Amino acid sequence: MIATALPFALLDARQAYELWRLRQQVFVVEQECVYPDLDGRDLDEDTRHVLLIDGDQDNGPVIGCARVVDDRSEWRIGRVALARHARGRGLCEVLMQTALDVTPDRDVVLDAQAPLADYYAGFGFVVDGAEFVEDGIAHVPMRRAHA
Repeated sequence: MIATALPFALLDARQAYELWRLRQQVFVVEQECVYPDLDGRDLDEDTRHVLLIDGDQDNGPVIGCARVVDDRSEWRIGRVALARHARGRGLCEVLMQTALDVTPDRDVVLDAQAPLADYYAGFGFVVDGAEFVEDGIAHVPMRRAHA
């Protein structure tokens, strides 16, 4: 497995396609959340696309992803997804650690699906607000304070 964090400008066409296809498969198809995934933030100069690549070469298939967005006062991790066949193998830990590695100087926030709050707590996140429903799924805002 290779995990890397790249700005949009450094993604090759195949990586970008596989990234968006994976997000569509997980969020739109599996979770039935119809939302504007292509929201413009992917192109931001400071956004980092975390890719989990199957195999030991950069040209392997993308089986996991996350997006790290610079919200100026804090970092925001979102769009965390693993391909169905990659789940349950501890690979999300690699994905999340890579995302956290590119957030060195500020607090990090994310909106966790409520059943996953304990999972994200393992990375130092704490619930930071009231539960809310987005696309029919309960979420909780979480924050990891900068050390």
